Amino acid sequence: MARVLPLLGAFVLATGLIQAASAQERRYLFEVGGALGYQSFDGETDLGGAPAGVLRAGIWLPLNLSLEAEGALSSATDQSADEGVTVKSFTVSALYNHLMGTSSSAYLKLGYGRTRYGGDCPDTSPVDRIICGGSAALVAGLGLRVAVSPLVMIRAEGGINRNESESGVGLANFGVNLGVSVMLGSRPIPDSDGDGILNNRDRCANTPSGAQVNDVGCPADSDGDGVANGIDRCANTAVGAIVDAIGCTRDSDDDNIPDGIDKCPDSPAGVLVDATGCPRDSDADGIADGLDRCSATPRGATVDALGCPGDEDADGVLDGLDRCPRTPIGAAVNSRGCATGQQGRLQPNPPRDTAAVTPPAARPSPPTLGPAVPAAVGAAMVLEGVSFESGSARLQPGSYVELDSIAKVLLANPRQRVEIGGHTDNSGTPADNQHLSTLRAEAVRNYLVAKGVPYQQMVARGYGATVPRTPDTTPQGKAANRRVEIKPLPAEP
Repeated sequence: MARVLPLLGAFVLATGLIQAASAQERRYLFEVGGALGYQSFDGETDLGGAPAGVLRAGIWLPLNLSLEAEGALSSATDQSADEGVTVKSFTVSALYNHLMGTSSSAYLKLGYGRTRYGGDCPDTSPVDRIICGGSAALVAGLGLRVAVSPLVMIRAEGGINRNESESGVGLANFGVNLGVSVMLGSRPIPDSDGDGILNNRDRCANTPSGAQVNDVGCPADSDGDGVANGIDRCANTAVGAIVDAIGCTRDSDDDNIPDGIDKCPDSPAGVLVDATGCPRDSDADGIADGLDRCSATPRGATVDALGCPGDEDADGVLDGLDRCPRTPIGAAVNSRGCATGQQGRLQPNPPRDTAAVTPPAARPSPPTLGPAVPAAVGAAMVLEGVSFESGSARLQPGSYVELDSIAKVLLANPRQRVEIGGHTDNSGTPADNQHLSTLRAEAVRNYLVAKGVPYQQMVARGYGATVPRTPDTTPQGKAANRRVEIKPLPAEP
């Protein structure tokens, strides 16, 4: 026995290194096979070791368990009487099979059966005779299967058979065997979700195609966005962001703050936002940065849709801050916008660019401007090159050349203040004409602000059709009346 066990250990080690011929694991149903081995007997039996033959048949169960019936036969020699004794055993065992690689396995075995030594013990036999009769037996062992094809296994096993003699003496017999098993009714284990992990090991059986999985078939998700690695095309999504089916963030308002993190998901296009996706308003005028063409408006000033303040009475004090918003043109005012001697009681501002305006011919001539500067606006002039789309305040591209020149003049003369006046023909109603002319004047002012001209330098007014350039009502005359004029205003005190 001492010589056989090392040989068995060497065989198990060698066969454990053999690569299985089949690359596909299989689900086994039935196993039948046979083996040749060596059986040693307890010293109490006075039997010498002998070759043994084994036949076995089994059925495989879920959870890597199997049941097996086994019969073994050996012919030993009674060393005292020098006669042969046939030893038979039959056991039923449960096996726990531990898969190794694709098809091979190691197993533990525990069973119950019966062992019989020779024939029945004769009535005249001494009571202490051991090598006759039979008794119940407990069997334990361990073994190894190595696949040489999808259906054929080489099987090696070592074990102990614990039984009793007729006289009640406990016996322990050791044995090893080497044989072949054939797996009947077996079939490949499928990989239902195609993730490379077979169903018998896959704990996540519905993995999406293309997802990267771990050893038990469950998808990995590095950024925790709910989209598995391998499918996720945006692998570093910020925590909390809402993603689409391929793991990339959505941004409903295009402000570069992803939905889920964006606390203001309906920010208007073009606004500048903070880290939470909400619009910034540096000057607190109600017009968000990015849309605000005049981003340094003094607090309290009234602004238009582009964030620029107005100065209705052209006195240099912005609407909203001006406590005397109807100061006559040219009057000297204090910091509150009130003429000298007035108390500055706050008056409601009239609607921007819709108050009645005295035609320029009836207004007093503006005072002389400050020191002469090159190309300053010294008198009222019509911007002949400025035009709009019909019925709208949208500047046509051909207007930009002349407006760029005006912007350069105003930037070169920072004390130069001007009025931008919008005029229409008399085709529409007075109210419509007044509204359209105001919008066109403001469009010109806003363009100049975008070119860097301070908004304090300009006042936008709409006159409608109240100040015609010519009484001619022909198409040519009406075209001449549709115009934008620019004229100087008194410099700030």
